[in-house]
Amino acid sequence: MGNKFNLNTFDFVLPTELIAQYPPIQRGASRLLHLNIGNCIHDLLFQDLPQLLQPGDVLILNNTKVLPARLYGRKSSGGRVEILIERLQSLNLALAHVRANKPCRVNSCLILDCGVKLQILDKQAELFQLHSITDFSTLMQQYGQMPLPPYINRNVEITDQVRYQTVYAQKDGAIAAPTAGLHFTSEMLQQLQQFGINIAYVTLHVGAGTFRPVRVTNVENHVMHCEWCEVSADTCKQIYDAHTRGNKVIAVGTTSMRSLETAAATGILHPYQGETQLFIRPGYKFKVADALITNFHLPRSTLLMLVCAFSGTEAVLAAYRHAVETQYRFFSYGDAMFLHHCP
Repeated sequence: MGNKFNLNTFDFVLPTELIAQYPPIQRGASRLLHLNIGNCIHDLLFQDLPQLLQPGDVLILNNTKVLPARLYGRKSSGGRVEILIERLQSLNLALAHVRANKPCRVNSCLILDCGVKLQILDKQAELFQLHSITDFSTLMQQYGQMPLPPYINRNVEITDQVRYQTVYAQKDGAIAAPTAGLHFTSEMLQQLQQFGINIAYVTLHVGAGTFRPVRVTNVENHVMHCEWCEVSADTCKQIYDAHTRGNKVIAVGTTSMRSLETAAATGILHPYQGETQLFIRPGYKFKVADALITNFHLPRSTLLMLVCAFSGTEAVLAAYRHAVETQYRFFSYGDAMFLHHCP
């Protein structure tokens, strides 16, 4: 298939009409493409997930919670701005992306539509450090919008406050949803537990970097964005116990996978809390998960590279071609895949 590190290796043709602009009417009413160990493709529904699992298996869910992190306002000179809070540094300090017709300057002010003033204290790479007298959590909860991905070409609607959030979201900090988890309902999680499936959690606060395009021809030269994650001692124990029993560990989403692999960077899974810049691409040696549930990802993206690394580039791209031909729905509000690890 050519050079496994060439960006074009991870390209595919995607008709724009397959990019889901809305979630299914009912949460969980999605399709599920199963790519089995023999690289055979089975077209299922997400509600068929229990038949792919065994009692004693462990699902790893990312319990991050998406913040209403998009704010609107103007510069003191009058030009309109769009602010996307990337990370809170304290109650009154935040790092943010600021979009404006002309570049913003350090020591200038931004005035939100609600009248609150933000002072630009510094610029750190592509992010601006902002100060507010009103704490940012209050500003976002009262005036912020859910930060839908750039490929959803519509205005935010009130239903997005619920549907662009997993039912098990707990820990504030993300500005993009861990979208593989959007398919799970509370009823399905309860059903899985009654069936004997164990559920454990990690936290990875998804940042805007997840949508950053890869701009280098050799993907090994790509600089991965940084995100904060946590893997607890309890989650590590559940994984160890599952593997001791001969059961499988299933990562729900690429964010869960990155968290687990970050915590196992030494070769042994340990509790972890801190930043991760782990870039998983073909050739990577996985240490933790046996299977992966994930949505369909953008062409030439680091997320697609992770999936190719896990189940084989040829097999994954063949599955993507099948998904296009059979009109699966793509990206955040789209359908899902279930893949096995193929070393």
